[in-house]
Amino acid sequence: MDKLTAIGCTSLGKSGKFALPRTSLPQGNKEGALQNQAILPHPITSKTKRGQKKNRVPQILDILKKLYPNARCALDHETPLQLLVATILSAQCTDVRVNKVTPNLFRKYPDAKAFACANPLELESLIQSTGFFRNKAANIIACCLELVKVHGGLVPKTMVALLPLAGVGRKTANVVLGNAFGIPGITVDTHVGRLSRRLGLTVAINPVHVESDLMEQIPQPLWTIFSHRLIYHGRQVCDARKPRCPSCALLGICPQSGVVKKESPG
Repeated sequence: MDKLTAIGCTSLGKSGKFALPRTSLPQGNKEGALQNQAILPHPITSKTKRGQKKNRVPQILDILKKLYPNARCALDHETPLQLLVATILSAQCTDVRVNKVTPNLFRKYPDAKAFACANPLELESLIQSTGFFRNKAANIIACCLELVKVHGGLVPKTMVALLPLAGVGRKTANVVLGNAFGIPGITVDTHVGRLSRRLGLTVAINPVHVESDLMEQIPQPLWTIFSHRLIYHGRQVCDARKPRCPSCALLGICPQSGVVKKESPG
């Protein structure tokens, strides 16, 4: 008995057989070296400690709160599963694009069993515009197959249980834990990593190390909302190539680490 038959799938591929992905199901992109562990390392070096200005952290938090009081997860969802799938789709894709794809997707596949039994070609066609659609489709199917087999079709509420799932790394797990279950977590995407370095909160490049550095400085109850506010600021003000420093509310306390300064005319 194969895996799909074991969970009671009834959908068939064009050949009349259960259709698996054309390649073996990948385990997804795992962020950081501790892809299957919940315990973070302690990467804080003396150089990092010198760069941290703890007295600035409360000011940063206060300013971001005033700028983005209603910051929230930009991925539209109604259930933990929907958020998990949307977050997997958001890799190398904008949240706006994902939100255009997911309404039809969630109507066709209302639960984990439906995703686990999905015809890969049909799923790929629905998510093609999000990019890397073959890999994402394979990850979603494998992830949901594991949810059905191990977790009764439900998204687990712990980092330890989330990390082994296909397509899930620490970033995705923290998005789900923080926004679906209210369990604080720092989501280190490109915006959070970039702004954390520019603000002098870390010198780390590895997302896992950035997360660890921020966890030591940001009060735990604020981890999730801090991530959202930093992402908002990264999108609206602190652009990767052309940060709008003169108009930034954080200018007075930001060391602008890594920001290329333009020479004054004359």
